[in-house]
Amino acid sequence: MVFSLGCEMAFQFQPIFLLPLFFSHAFTQPILFGDHTPFKGPLIDPFIALLGEGNSENGDKKYSDGSKENGGKGEYKGGWELVSHNSGVMAMHMVLLPRTNKVVMVEAANFGPSQVRLSRWKCRLFLSKWGINDEDCWAHAVEYNTKTAAIRPLKMVTNAWGSSGGLSANGTLVQAGGWSSGARTVRYLSGSKTSHWIEYSCALSRKRWYSTQHILPDGRFVVIGGRRMFNYEFIPRRKKSTFKVFKLTFLERTTDHVENNLYPFVFLSTDGNLFIFANNRSILFNPITHKIIRRFPILSGGSRNYPASGMSALLPIQLHNPNPKVIRAEVIVCGGARPEAAKLAEKGVYLTALQDCGRMEITAANATWTKEVMPTPRVMGDMLVLPTGDLLMLNGAKRGTSGWNFADDPNYVPVLYKPDSPITQRFTELKATSIARMYHSTSALLPDGTILVAGSNTKNYYFTRGTKYPTEFRVEKFYPPYLDPLRVSDRPKIETKFKGKMVKYGKGLRIVFKLKTILRVKLSDLKVTMYAPPFTTHGFSMNQRLLILAIRQLINTGGGRFRVRVVAPPSAKVAPPGYYLIFVVHQGLPSPGVWTKIH
Repeated sequence: MVFSLGCEMAFQFQPIFLLPLFFSHAFTQPILFGDHTPFKGPLIDPFIALLGEGNSENGDKKYSDGSKENGGKGEYKGGWELVSHNSGVMAMHMVLLPRTNKVVMVEAANFGPSQVRLSRWKCRLFLSKWGINDEDCWAHAVEYNTKTAAIRPLKMVTNAWGSSGGLSANGTLVQAGGWSSGARTVRYLSGSKTSHWIEYSCALSRKRWYSTQHILPDGRFVVIGGRRMFNYEFIPRRKKSTFKVFKLTFLERTTDHVENNLYPFVFLSTDGNLFIFANNRSILFNPITHKIIRRFPILSGGSRNYPASGMSALLPIQLHNPNPKVIRAEVIVCGGARPEAAKLAEKGVYLTALQDCGRMEITAANATWTKEVMPTPRVMGDMLVLPTGDLLMLNGAKRGTSGWNFADDPNYVPVLYKPDSPITQRFTELKATSIARMYHSTSALLPDGTILVAGSNTKNYYFTRGTKYPTEFRVEKFYPPYLDPLRVSDRPKIETKFKGKMVKYGKGLRIVFKLKTILRVKLSDLKVTMYAPPFTTHGFSMNQRLLILAIRQLINTGGGRFRVRVVAPPSAKVAPPGYYLIFVVHQGLPSPGVWTKIH
């Protein structure tokens, strides 16, 4: 058994009564009911399934093909596959691990029993409200096998609810902060087949609940903000013997009565500075000199960060010019809510979410926001960058905001956003899911190009039945339009083996790929992209990054094989050190991704 209390004492205090997300109404620890058995059914070939061959045991349609809606005519709008009935834990946090292609899902430790038990000797003790040691033998994190849907319980001692995370330069998952016992904790998970969490409960100088974490060019992480934390710090600290925290008044100035600036959107710009967006304002910040370089215009329309919970991404970075003076960096911020939405939602009044997007080139001298309008309003959505350079928006709701019972009207319809298309042709609505994915839902791009989607817990307990939006343990995969079953055989396949091979900054990189039916390839039809997988929670994918590499040579070597020579990113400012997925994209169809490491 494991014991811990705070940073100094030897057992864990886990209060039964907790503060809710915004206000001080106490709620009790939940008791769960329902089936605790992970889904172990056979996994049908997804491309056969997408053609309508698969059904679930209860008679519901298990697989859905977006092209069927128009009688098989027209553009393919994507498809959904139910891959697991039980994720074991509610997927509040999600990250894809390099090399193994497994996904880590993490939930809160104070919601009561999960759906999967730990072995008896791994139980932890906590102090109940009656001052009696109680026992928790339920897992609050799992490693999910994306091929078989099998889950491996992971023991977690501290509470990771509302934490941040990212992959380090060597591929280790580093997760910071959380609630109560986890507020000052830093957790490490190596990602090996038998790895478990290593937790340091006093590693942070301040309590970090709803903070954002981003890797820097030197391999450290910066952790920014958190509830009533108008400051930032680094992991690891340069001097391990001292705690050092740096004030950031920008966070204080963007705080309102329900905060609306938690989980700030943070991106490493191509010049090594940090773009930080909170509420409706943004700055460019130098993490070395601790100075604000510039202040950007206000993004009008409402609030964009938690609990207003819009979406944001760094658009794909184009590296076509080998020695540019300035490498363009552009961000997009979509959806969110009006500043008063959380207060009204507490009274059962759900305002319509924001429907606009703001897009800005942050490296431009005269940077300004350009507005666009999504097909539907969205709050609490996820925004993922796809291997093609397009963006996918999914999950969330059309009304309300983040928080317990604070939203209604789920947004079931994913949206594809093409940033390089004419402004009137950028948004396309895709095939809808049938599962509401609202508060505490997550998603992740997998190496095969599919999107893993899980989570949703709209109440401060687990409710698996008898409620409008039950806690979701089902796991789906979404097949974007580039996985059209009629075109899947045309996807490129990378044959170069990168295992153990390091990519050097600015150096040439040769990739051999194969096409089954194409004998000639035009350079205009070809892209090579590098993707940094993010840590996703509460609608924001931290550390997500896609680079479009400069192509220097393309050779047809015969037999449907081609060798393309590209140039690696020029520096760690453009591509922080770590693991990336390389994709070859031909005529809009991406290959399965292959892991490589840049350092």
